[in-house]
Amino acid sequence: MDVSVRLRFLSEPDMVKAGVMDMEGCLEAVSDSFALIAKGDYLMGGPSENDHGHLIWFPPAPRGPRMPVAGPDRRFMAMIAYLGGDYHICGEKWYGSNIANRELGLPRSIHSIILNDPDNVKPLAFMSGNLLSQMRTGAVPGVATKYLARSGAETLGIIGAGMVGKTALLGIATAIKTLKRVYVYDVFESASEKFVQYAEKEIGIEAVIVHNMEDAVKDMDIVHIAASGEKLPAIDTNQLKKGALLCLTGAAEFVNDDWIGDCSIYADNWKLHQAFIHEMDYPREGIREEILSWAPSAPVIDAVYQGKLSGDTIKSVGDVIIGNAPARENPDDTIIFITSGMAVEDVAWGKKILDRANKENIGQILSFWDKQYWLK
Repeated sequence: MDVSVRLRFLSEPDMVKAGVMDMEGCLEAVSDSFALIAKGDYLMGGPSENDHGHLIWFPPAPRGPRMPVAGPDRRFMAMIAYLGGDYHICGEKWYGSNIANRELGLPRSIHSIILNDPDNVKPLAFMSGNLLSQMRTGAVPGVATKYLARSGAETLGIIGAGMVGKTALLGIATAIKTLKRVYVYDVFESASEKFVQYAEKEIGIEAVIVHNMEDAVKDMDIVHIAASGEKLPAIDTNQLKKGALLCLTGAAEFVNDDWIGDCSIYADNWKLHQAFIHEMDYPREGIREEILSWAPSAPVIDAVYQGKLSGDTIKSVGDVIIGNAPARENPDDTIIFITSGMAVEDVAWGKKILDRANKENIGQILSFWDKQYWLK
């Protein structure tokens, strides 16, 4: 019997070598995770078994001399999950986020991935998580587009030209082969310029910079939102083209209310968003506002919270994948797809990367012990 505990450490260069940038493989892992959610063969945190993650909520004023205070995208979170099927893996994504990191030359968020054997609980891997997280985040709208976008979709509007916007383009362009042109809007034109270079040189998709948000919404077959900052993108869904798919990977707000009757709503996992709704009643000042400030599904969950929309009408894309729910039923249906990154996606893609790393002996083997101290 092996009583040693060893794990594989994978740096970011190791992750690249092991194939973390393979969007085809990532789309497969995310699609698998959605299907396993629909079958119930998964667990996430909290009593609901569907919590997005466990957060450190920073207070508005410090309670100690060095305690951080609340701010835009300011949080620490542990996202935990078990994923079944052929994956049979437990894991966690641990990350901190602070928009002020940009002033330090650091990414807004920094991620670590830990994978464990579900049976003997041994740690199996400790991974650099930023690229993995970015790729699986981009794969989610890719999977949604495959199942929910209008057949023959050619145009994509991107609101938010950051890394998530880039990986969303990669995921969507990999999932559907009809995409011809992307229109990008960002409050920082330099970000849009870098996005255009990426789209045209790395993916081979014609890209056009637009100078107002409306031009990235109207006439688009697909619209993707992933913008961070103090002010949320404000969308008028009446500007959406008939048959458009709107993917909310980042928080936004709707300036009109008629979307409730005019749009079909699909989710990555509706039970997760229901957990957000339940948290809004927690006896903490400002918790509803805080959740709505960063939850990508904010307009939808708040409408359900206020009784304006029935959650019973919302479908999960995993049910579409396994055939338990219909996908697009009419070419002119306008669909809103809500997301809120899930740890099951991280551990699914992480497990595939670990399998490749084990096969090709990528990374370093670190030892906790050969035999635990008290058992010698």
